[in-house]
Amino acid sequence: MDYHKRQTSLLFGTAGVPPSAPRPSSVAGIRQIRLLGLDCMELDFVRSVTMGDRTATEVEHTAAAEQVQLSVHAPYYINLNADDAGTVKDSRTRILKAARVGWKCGAKHVVFHAGYYQRYSAEMTYSRIRSHVLELSQQLQAEGIQVWLRPETMGRRSQFGSLDEILELSSELEGVAPCLDFAHLHARSGRDNSYEEFVAHLQRVEDKLGRNSLNDAHIHISGIEYGPQGERRHLMLDESDLRYEALLQALIDCDVRGQVICESLNTQQDALLLQQVYRQLSGRTKQER
Repeated sequence: MDYHKRQTSLLFGTAGVPPSAPRPSSVAGIRQIRLLGLDCMELDFVRSVTMGDRTATEVEHTAAAEQVQLSVHAPYYINLNADDAGTVKDSRTRILKAARVGWKCGAKHVVFHAGYYQRYSAEMTYSRIRSHVLELSQQLQAEGIQVWLRPETMGRRSQFGSLDEILELSSELEGVAPCLDFAHLHARSGRDNSYEEFVAHLQRVEDKLGRNSLNDAHIHISGIEYGPQGERRHLMLDESDLRYEALLQALIDCDVRGQVICESLNTQQDALLLQQVYRQLSGRTKQER
């Protein structure tokens, strides 16, 4: 299965509706993204998926008219490694609902947080989560829903979602690809914040998953506060120590295309900052070459 569509550069946008939108609706958010000069938006189903078919159709038509690419973030209340069977069932239902509605909206990426280690080893957690994600991917394919399920690299050490785990899952399962959250990777390790480390991560992605994984990447960037156990909260980029200029240069030098979604406290402000710096660095890099 190959749902990749080649782009010539990275697109920048917000997680959820931009704060300057006149109404907190997805349609208003898409129109505001275009007015701001951004190019993509992640539909954030933070607590639940409540969008109906009529609204989804309107969202799809608006995004197509405004030439704004969409992705979806499934609800945060997901744990595919839970002991409670009801929690796992509800988690699977939330992912499926997000994928089905996202597909109707024209989105092709469905981001989700896979779960927590809890009392299980990393190996057992991987096996349990892999089984569920495989079944979810197969079910969506059987329904003709051609989206990428994108488990996200996570910022807390208690969460399933190291880069190795996400890459292994993506290499083994059809229809699964990473959501690369570089702020989370930095918070999880306390390192992973230099140009050389960013390039090394991107090279690992390409080595494991092939060039197409960087031709249609899905990336999250934000400022972040962290401690010994990893992520504490999101910040504005310039209030954090994330070296986002070095990250953007690494993305340019590795010729990464796809969507960059900003999850800072003010998504709009930092998405525009990232876009501006990316264009400046891209122009400088072209001149040097």
